[in-house]
Amino acid sequence: MPVPEIYAVALPTPLRKTFDYLAGEDCHPEIPPAEPGIRVEVRFGNQTLIGIVVEVKHSSDWDLDKLKPVQRRLDETPVLPAEVLQLCRWAATYYHHPLGEVMAAAIPTALRQGEAAQLEQEKAWQLSASGVDCPATELKRAPKQQALLQRLQQLHPEPLWHRDLALQDISPAALKALAEKGLLDTIAITPSPERPPQLLREASLVLNDQQAEALATIAPNEFNCHLLYGTTGSGKTEVYLQAIERVLERGRQALVLIPEIGLTPQTVGRFRQRFQRPIAVLHSNLNDRERKQAWLQASQGEVDIIIGTRSAIFTPLKAPGIVILDEEHDLSFKQQEGFRYSARDLAAIRCQKLEIPLLLGSATPALETYFNARSGRYRLLTLTRRAGNARPPTVELIDLRRQALQEGLSQPLLDSMEQHLHAGGQVLVFLNRRGFAPTLMCHDCGWLCQCRHCDARLTVHQYPAHLHCHHCDYQRPLISQCPTCNSRELHCVGQGTERTESVLQERFPDFPVIRVDRDSTRQKHAMRDIVERVNEGNPCLLVGTQMLAKGHHFPNVTLVAIIDADGGLFSTDFRGPERMGQLMLQVAGRAGRAERPGKVLIQSHLCDHPLLQTLIRQGYSAFADQLLRERHLAQLPPFRHMVLLRAESKRSENAHELLQLARQIAEHLCPSSPELQYLGPLPAPMEKRNQRFRHQLQISASNRAQLHRLLQPLIAQLDQHPLSRRTRWSVDVDPQDMA
Repeated sequence: MPVPEIYAVALPTPLRKTFDYLAGEDCHPEIPPAEPGIRVEVRFGNQTLIGIVVEVKHSSDWDLDKLKPVQRRLDETPVLPAEVLQLCRWAATYYHHPLGEVMAAAIPTALRQGEAAQLEQEKAWQLSASGVDCPATELKRAPKQQALLQRLQQLHPEPLWHRDLALQDISPAALKALAEKGLLDTIAITPSPERPPQLLREASLVLNDQQAEALATIAPNEFNCHLLYGTTGSGKTEVYLQAIERVLERGRQALVLIPEIGLTPQTVGRFRQRFQRPIAVLHSNLNDRERKQAWLQASQGEVDIIIGTRSAIFTPLKAPGIVILDEEHDLSFKQQEGFRYSARDLAAIRCQKLEIPLLLGSATPALETYFNARSGRYRLLTLTRRAGNARPPTVELIDLRRQALQEGLSQPLLDSMEQHLHAGGQVLVFLNRRGFAPTLMCHDCGWLCQCRHCDARLTVHQYPAHLHCHHCDYQRPLISQCPTCNSRELHCVGQGTERTESVLQERFPDFPVIRVDRDSTRQKHAMRDIVERVNEGNPCLLVGTQMLAKGHHFPNVTLVAIIDADGGLFSTDFRGPERMGQLMLQVAGRAGRAERPGKVLIQSHLCDHPLLQTLIRQGYSAFADQLLRERHLAQLPPFRHMVLLRAESKRSENAHELLQLARQIAEHLCPSSPELQYLGPLPAPMEKRNQRFRHQLQISASNRAQLHRLLQPLIAQLDQHPLSRRTRWSVDVDPQDMA
């Protein structure tokens, strides 16, 4: 009697194991044999789940008569190729997370829900015969239609895809009007690669000697991790583009990871402007169907360039050639909930397995990356000069001590703003607090308006007027009377972007003030519209949060004002000073990016602070070296390896008891020593959040392997304890946010 096939299936459950199932009735000889990486539909308890087969075998630790059959095999060929399966297995082991949840995170939602893994027809538009021959001047009374017709004539015979309308800022009304005039036909076709003989749409720029040396170092057919460490405006993107050009010439694909969805349109626009090759975009703002389509196009080799955010690191590639992470230091590359992976670290592992280059780019690299480059583990490629004729901005500190302030703004800063605006420049004002004010306080009794669900104060917003917790999203109407003493002397304390915007509108009535934060950019295309408005070049004031710091090119900004530089110097997170320095230099880099010289003014009460002085006078390298010396003395990453066990519960004692149990188990397995140390359990920096009390246990070790050898049995024992089922808990390997 033949031995039946048994599938080891990874299911999207919190259980850290795979589950054995018998091959179903539809797995008969006419169907190709099952391979790891296919999806199957199975019964799990009283529910039906979609899982991934990770192994096909002929024996099981369970009796065969106790195994359920697979209900349905969804694929004939793997949706996850062996290389991505291997990456998922490595990630599940390294981050100590259930394999089924890792694999669920690696595939689009539509495939997770059982949809067919095949490309679908997409809506597109193509010029009719009349449209091809129609002179654009015939539509001069309808300028939007005229511009669209000209664009389509340049694009012809390629179709215009519906998915590209938003990226190319095309009006559906203009499309409809052209179709009604018979100049345009609507079609539905399955995407296929459009690859004209000419690779480039426009010629590459001439590289300076530093850029050329960096490009020459990146060998396209072997693994090396390169840090492209270049000051803002030094031409890192041009190095990316020319490295990708060499990869495309060899018939390979390029995967480009960016930190923010807001950067996607400008990044895609830059790549389309350079290359005549199909591009796919992957980010969370796509609907499920669009994401599945782009993911399948990448896996089937239908696109040559894939641009995406963090989760795109799992995208299967038919012919991988290079992986690039822009702004590699950005915190958004680390997943902070659920499966807590680092896209940057997974990129290094994936490129090593594929034997292709990894290019990490930043003007302010993460200390871990900088340390690896300085120690020779990564190749360091430096760009110290700004591209073209742009010059680095001058940086000055404004000491706020004993200064009269107007809503947080000093007189020297206001005078400098006025000077730059009247000279035709644009001013960028950076304040990393959205809303009108961080808190509402009673002048008579000192009452502070607290969130009822968190250990946080409610932020005052005026547009519309309300109080808002930015941690749990609790909102309530703005109040006018103190609930403690009934006083009406309620004052807004501190500065937010809304308040600064209001002050500047009053102070500079002849110039527009444009606010850029999460509130002002909620609507679709809002960020793109703001960037286009600023790039028109008219004098204006930009007021915003860190959204302004990430990769935007504003050639007419001549003054950058940093309102408060002190917050990061006293953070409860040991990475606070590092993030402060990165953010300040990224914001400062928006000034003087074109012909006109730039200036940066930084307000601080701590102008003589050693870290601030080093950053301003000696630059990021000296600043990073100083932080690394401090980290070495304190035995913090990258000199030690760290894990945080986090627990949260509506009852504080549950979270504390679970972590106390974890420490007892851990110390029994491996007692505390200079090589392995425990700290906690302690309340999190914000103990209560969204009605849950949060505690954490920190484990650090001088040897990474020793840390992982401890975690495996520790987690197994915690999983079996009844307390773990009453408390939400997680393991965060290499934590990036201690809060």
